[in-house]
Amino acid sequence: MMQPRSTIAGRIALTAIATVILLFLALPIAVILVTSFSNNAFAAFPPEAWTLNWYKALFADGSKWPTALTLSAFVACLSTVFSLIIGVTAATALTRGELPLRSAVYALVLGPLVIPQIVTALGLFLLFEPAAMLGSPLAIALGHTVLASPIAVLILIATLRGIDERLEDAAASMGAGRLTIARRVTFPLAAPGMIAAAIFSFITSFDEFYISQFLSSVDTVTLPVQVYNSLTFDIDPSVTAVSAILIAFAVLALGLVALVRWLGSGRQDSLLSVENTVGVTTPGGEAV
Repeated sequence: MMQPRSTIAGRIALTAIATVILLFLALPIAVILVTSFSNNAFAAFPPEAWTLNWYKALFADGSKWPTALTLSAFVACLSTVFSLIIGVTAATALTRGELPLRSAVYALVLGPLVIPQIVTALGLFLLFEPAAMLGSPLAIALGHTVLASPIAVLILIATLRGIDERLEDAAASMGAGRLTIARRVTFPLAAPGMIAAAIFSFITSFDEFYISQFLSSVDTVTLPVQVYNSLTFDIDPSVTAVSAILIAFAVLALGLVALVRWLGSGRQDSLLSVENTVGVTTPGGEAV
């Protein structure tokens, strides 16, 4: 089938439209970054003068930001571990197992992404309140796992489906068991996807507000809740500095994901090239 020719005018128009869309999406981020260096106590844009005072105020004596940052990082680490455990087991079962009602199980796993977060937060509040777990970092981490684990499952499903099953068949033909295949073949090839799932799970937990708001207490305030409190109950221009740091962290995390996936992209190809070169040996001694 003949493909339509692209004209110079069409390419220019497409480039211009794409540029406008990207600028529109990046404009709020740019405003936050610029405003974080403004000397105006009301975080006005554009800034009349430049200062680093709001970044210094984050770590001043009596500041609540370091405590909130530490708690969010701790909760996000717990949630990442829980999400990876659920993600690996669920993705393996959905891609390699023979589950009955696979579609129903898949829909159930991804359900938290469809349900409004405030509804999920209310349900978790009603679940943990009778158990006297409100304000517990473990309860907040478990609540964040409800939202982070479906993202991990999606990433790992795509990763496992991208792994050539001939490599696992080759290991099985040489007498390797399921655990050995998973440990020596599947998981090493899935390592880039697992790292990506861990990073996105961490970011999801670190930025989560609704669940943290419902499950937190006076002594356990995560960073998003502290940002909300600072914007609601007082005027704290340090919020712009915190937002700028979070933006920089998200950019670095996405860059790390891209780097990991790029470094791991050639591993499966190299194994396949070795397999195609030497052949796969069957138990009978014949090369396939």
